[in-house]
Amino acid sequence: MSFIYFYLLILVHPYLAQWHRMFPKLGRKSWEAMVPGYNYFILFKEVLNKPWWSLLMVFPGVHLVMLMTINVSVLRRFKCYSFTDTLQGLFFPYLLFGKIAKDEQLQYGPATNWANSKELEERKWGDHIVLFMALPVIGHVIAIVLDKISRDKPGAKPRVKEYGDSFVWALVAAAVIRTYSFEPFQIPTGSMEKTMVVGDFLFVNKLAYGSKVPITPLSYPLVHNIVPIVNIKSYLSWEKGTYTRLPGWSKIERNDVVVFNFPSGDTAILDPRTPSGLMGHDFHGLLNQEAFSQFINSKRNVNLSGLDSMGQIALYKEYIAGFDKWKTRARAHFAAGYFPLNSQEYAAGMTHGGLIYRPVDKRENYIKRCVGVPGDVMEIVNSVLYVNGKRAYVSPGQALLYRIEKTKVSFPSTEEMLTRYGLENSADGARTDFDALSDAQFYILNLTRKEKQRIEADFKIKLSKTRYPQYSDFAVNGLNKVGPMQQISNLDQFPKDLNVNNTMTDFQRFQVPRKGQRIAINTQNIAWYKRIISAYEGHQLAIKGDKIYIDGKRATSYRFAMNYYWMMGDNRFHSADSRVWGFVPEDHIVGRASFIWFSKSPFVDSFMGIRFDRIFRFID
Repeated sequence: MSFIYFYLLILVHPYLAQWHRMFPKLGRKSWEAMVPGYNYFILFKEVLNKPWWSLLMVFPGVHLVMLMTINVSVLRRFKCYSFTDTLQGLFFPYLLFGKIAKDEQLQYGPATNWANSKELEERKWGDHIVLFMALPVIGHVIAIVLDKISRDKPGAKPRVKEYGDSFVWALVAAAVIRTYSFEPFQIPTGSMEKTMVVGDFLFVNKLAYGSKVPITPLSYPLVHNIVPIVNIKSYLSWEKGTYTRLPGWSKIERNDVVVFNFPSGDTAILDPRTPSGLMGHDFHGLLNQEAFSQFINSKRNVNLSGLDSMGQIALYKEYIAGFDKWKTRARAHFAAGYFPLNSQEYAAGMTHGGLIYRPVDKRENYIKRCVGVPGDVMEIVNSVLYVNGKRAYVSPGQALLYRIEKTKVSFPSTEEMLTRYGLENSADGARTDFDALSDAQFYILNLTRKEKQRIEADFKIKLSKTRYPQYSDFAVNGLNKVGPMQQISNLDQFPKDLNVNNTMTDFQRFQVPRKGQRIAINTQNIAWYKRIISAYEGHQLAIKGDKIYIDGKRATSYRFAMNYYWMMGDNRFHSADSRVWGFVPEDHIVGRASFIWFSKSPFVDSFMGIRFDRIFRFID
């Protein structure tokens, strides 16, 4: 349901509730109840003595909380305290408002007398409902525990009422601040190392590019999309809006560090066992992997290990010929609640929650560096990024993967490399700056440019940059012609097409789409724009032979409705970014990462792991 219907509800609510007949009981004029906006201002002033609270009704999501608040507050002034009265005040107050309007005996009274035990008893369960709405179960536990420790004072609000009010207004404040100004964010992975590292706590500035009005505003404001512990959705889909962004004081500039909603997170596999409730984030990547597993599983009578190279090529060609069929089967497999065929969970007969759709504003939050803005021409050659034909900016924290033969140098211990060069390794392998074990022939180091230069100078060596294999038959008539095994490998990188050969270190030349730009489309380049046309801009896309149809009509060109961006992690060899899932639409942009206020390493125990040199730092 669109925002407009909820705002229409707010406008017509005073008339449905017959406020024009109730206002004289408050000592106000009947006509004041008929003036939109002004009627709420008067009611908040008379009932709660806080007229400015009426301004909060302009914020989507918050507006309904404020409507419930004023309804319940008014009803209590007319001695409607009970459990059922409170429920009606929250969800359907019109019967009670009609009763108040007609019954001359019901008079507007003072606020609750907290010294009156009869009034306290009458409203006890109504207050429990309010507390439950604000903070289910946990709020009651807190109130009960504190009540046992220190009893309520005579004439004071009971704990349940006190904490119910406090939690409601804390949630309202959190919703407004987090949604429209600043939101705290913690770096969960190493994709932005060493500009930002795991354990950094930062603020995301949403005002910089303009605050995005939430698509699904009816949500619990202290969490993103999953309520921890119980692993249930934190939002309702009753109210849905279209993409709207308030004016900001700047545009996204090339090399800004940006927080955005994960573009490939529209479909997800619900796994309630995990903290985020998902089995990985990139469903489309998992789907390609599962499609291949489904195919291999169907070949039970084939001795796969006994196949020679020609036999393997023939097998892979068979898979490619039926790729769409196996992909459809993989989707059905996940939708039915089954784990991947090759997983331990599947072997154990376990199931998950199936597939779920995530609206744009409830997709996972990612943080990367914006290296390409609308209209930029991009290319990556041996890990060197080129933008519009020129070498791109290299941030001081950007890290690349280097290696050197162990016969050419003898590095000290891992502990010594940490002490001398700050190279951190984690026990779980999430971060490995200095790797002396995984390769028998090479040391592998993940280094910034300064770290590389310092180590080369100290040990009198030359480190070699890692490069993933590139094929010589790179492009023929705009369409890559590669072997079947490489075709399958192509599905790992954007645009996840069998015939487009990109790697994490080398990427074909392409342009970032710009709003209003019209391009020619054909079967050779449509792979780059499939998700833009169908997933992000909402059209029906069909490819039949060498013809393309959009919304049922033959199309040879397409005009982009939004701006797009190209995002990459500074930790170039350990970052799932646009090289994996492609362009980021403008409606996915959350804000600019601006300030690190605290940092604690999960890998180092000294001083409790606090990184004092990173605290109160602006982000490059």
